[in-house]
Amino acid sequence: MTRRPRRNHSPAFKAKVALAAIRGERTLAELAEQFDVHPNQITQWRTGHRQQSLVRWGIGSGRVRQAFTAGRGCRMNASRALSR
Repeated sequence: MTRRPRRNHSPAFKAKVALAAIRGERTLAELAEQFDVHPNQITQWRTGHRQQSLVRWGIGSGRVRQAFTAGRGCRMNASRALSR
């Protein structure tokens, strides 16, 4: 089995996939097949998108941000979102 070369996805593509996952109209497995990415990658992008949205909307500060990041158990972009 040959390895697939590493792919770099554009921010627009990541946002498109994350928004599709947030909508919840399809399962992660279905989205992974549709967009040809791993389900774990979709979960990371969805979590990162939610965190960045909270910060942009001004509710990503203090206890709300801590509860959101702790409750999701996510690591992706947590330090970036918390520093903004």
